[in-house]
Parts: sequence; C-alpha cells; structure tokens
Amino acid sequence: MNAFDWLSHMGIPVVDKFDIVEVKFKGGRKEYYRNVDHISLTTGDPVVVDVPNGHHIGWVSLQGELVRLQMQKRKIRNDDNILRIYRVANQKDIEKWEEAKNREVPTIYRTKQIIDELKLDMKLSDVEFQADNSKATFYYSAEDRVDFRELIKLLASEFKIRVEMRQISLRQEAGRLGGIGVCGRELCCSTWIHDFKSVSTSAARYQNLSLNPTKLSGQCGRLKCCLNYELDTYMSALEDIPNVDRPLMTEAGSAKLQKTDIFRKLMWFSYNNENNWYSITCERVKEIQELNAKDVKPFDLQNNNAKDVEDKASKATLELEALDKKFATSKKKKKKKKPRNRELGAPENQSGQSNPPKRENPQTQAGKDQKSSGENRTERDRNRRNKPGRRNPENKTQGNTPAENKSKAQAKQASKPEGNNDTNPKENRNNGGKRRFPPRKGGPKGDQPNGSQND
Repeated sequence: MNAFDWLSHMGIPVVDKFDIVEVKFKGGRKEYYRNVDHISLTTGDPVVVDVPNGHHIGWVSLQGELVRLQMQKRKIRNDDNILRIYRVANQKDIEKWEEAKNREVPTIYRTKQIIDELKLDMKLSDVEFQADNSKATFYYSAEDRVDFRELIKLLASEFKIRVEMRQISLRQEAGRLGGIGVCGRELCCSTWIHDFKSVSTSAARYQNLSLNPTKLSGQCGRLKCCLNYELDTYMSALEDIPNVDRPLMTEAGSAKLQKTDIFRKLMWFSYNNENNWYSITCERVKEIQELNAKDVKPFDLQNNNAKDVEDKASKATLELEALDKKFATSKKKKKKKKPRNRELGAPENQSGQSNPPKRENPQTQAGKDQKSSGENRTERDRNRRNKPGRRNPENKTQGNTPAENKSKAQAKQASKPEGNNDTNPKENRNNGGKRRFPPRKGGPKGDQPNGSQND
C-alpha cells in the first residue's frame, strides 16, 4: 500500500528538492535511497538500487518533503550511509528479476525439507532473491535461539547462492505474508504499519472488551494492533467516570458494579442475590459515594428516601388514570347488516340472518327434477304452438280467407267468460281464457289442480 503524497502538486518554497526517495520491496519492506543523478521519477516507477554485494529492484513509493518527515519519524539519519539509485529499470532488468523471483517457491519447499531433516526448531516464513540472482534472504521465526550453521552450508551448496538468515517476529511474519482481517480489509501490518508497538490486555480492559483470546488475537496469534487505535480516546473519556472500588451501600442492600458505558456516562449495578441490573448516571454514583462517606444510606439506587418512591408511584398512577379517561370509549352495539343477496321469502333466525336452505331427500329431489324437466318440455311446446305471428300449416292447406278468420275470432271472443281479471292479455289470448297447468309426473295425484288439461 503506497502512501499518498499530498504535497506532490504544491510548490514547496525550498532552494533544493529533497533528493532521498523511499523505495518499496517485497513484503512491504521499505528503504531509503539517494537520487544522486537527479533522475526524473514518479511514484510506482521500478528502479535499480544499490545493495551490499549487488543490486536489487524496487518501486518508488514516496518522494519529496514527506520522505524527510518519514525519516525523522523512523529516526534515520541523513548521512553518507544511505545508498544510491542507479537508474530506472529497463526491460532486461525486469526479465532478470522475474527469473530470480520464480526460484523462490521451489526454494521454500526444499528448505523446509532440509530443516525437517536437521530437526531444527524453527519456522521458515519467506525467501527473497535479489534481482541479480546472487543472494537470497531467508526469513524465519523461532522461540529460542537456533544453531543454523549446518543449515547455511547445505543451502549454499544446494542453490549455489549466498545465504542470509534473518529472524523476524510473528507480527512481521504476518505482515510479509499478508491476509484479510476480521474487519474485511487487508492487514494493517502488511500495508502501512512498520513500527510494531506492544499491546497489553489493559487496553482491552479500559475499553470494556471481553477478555476472549480468540476475539482479541490477530492472525499472528498476538493481540490485535488495532486495540491501541482508540485507547487514547477511551482514556480521556474515563476521566469523568468515578472509580468504584467498593459496593454502594443502600437500605435495599449493597450494589456491585457490573458494567460501565463510558461514552453514555451510565453505570449498571446489581444487588446481592438479584439478577436485575439498575442503570444510573455517573453523577448519581458520585452522590451515593458522598452519602456513604458520611455513613448515610439512601433508600435505593434511584431514590434517597421512601417518600420519593411514593411520589413517583402516585405520579405514575395519575398518568395512567389520565390515559384511561382519554382512551375510554362507550362500546356501542353495531347493527349487523342484512345480506343483500338473500332469497325472497327465506325465513330468518333471531339474529336477523337468513337460514340456509335445508337439504332434501334424494328421492324427493329426483322426483322434482323429473317434474321440472316435464314442465319445461310442455311449456316449450305450448309456447312454440301459441307463438304470435306464426301461421298454422293446416290453415295454409285449407285456404282460409280473411273473412273466415275474422268470424272465428269473433266467435272466440264471444265464448270468453265475463269477469276474467287475468292481467296477462297475451296468455288469455293464446290459451282461450283458461289457465292450464302442465302434468306432473311422479308426484301424487292430489298435487294436480282441478280443471287442468293435459296437452
């Protein structure tokens, strides 16, 4: 991860530009080199730099006045011991560096086999070849001192290179290998942290974190470096929190501190043999401590005496009564609406709803179906025969004249009985003034009305 140069587009009022450049290598390692020839460089350019007994290739990560600040921060002196930059790397230099880099993975596997054969108590982390393919640096971690003189001889004869063994800590190992943290971002030690400060469990205690090793440990197996990021903020906020080194004494019992919310200024206490927690402010805790110093016990954590409790209870009761009066409404009986699609003449029950139709006997239902089919057939025949405007085929063959038809109509009108109040003149005209009923098949004889005629 390269640092952003905020001063790159600003004109710095200096006589000479700072000629030292920060160069980044594999695993986040950064070194400082002097640009003696004043080569025009930009961030990210590959450069060939001077190293002891050879040369190496790195990438420019920072230049200008910010390099001076970084050197002061890391306490690096600006003297003649700083090596120089040769040139900007060309294609030939890049190809030679890639050839040396391809040897790193096979070298790691073979070196681990040799370490197992020698039964050395050490862990190999990484191998870095120089760009000139003349030297390799082996990074390892170990808890105790390791005698690797025999290992160096075997490695030099195996790979035909100069060997350098460099011991690193577990944090540096995680930084070289890289990874993703529990926050979902790249590890801080592999991006921007270079000076590893010690992290203690007191940092977790000040922040009220549970002392769970699996949650507080990073990928290196040590406490996370991010525990120190907000420690100063918590320390400044703790200045307003009272120090509770003994239980608070009240008439309800002694209350012990269970939890503290530093930023909300709240503290939770619980009485002996109780599971409930009571939250009070820091000012209230200081007030109770002052009363206890005078051998005075308040009624409980929230109230100084019983009268305060009664006043709060009566106030709460009045508020509840006011709410009851506000929302109390008389329950009116709603009239149930009658169904719109209720059949005419259907009986109703006491609630005003129509009773569902009763199921009939299957035999009776079958008889009704037969009667209805017969009635429909007879009605269709009668309507077809008495349809107005249809000529009788018999009259056509007999050749009735209009005069004869008129005389027949007069005779028919004379035969019509007086006092017929039938409201359907069409039916009276077609049926000759007599009301006919269709025959009912399957029904009892008593069902057929008097004077009915069968067609």
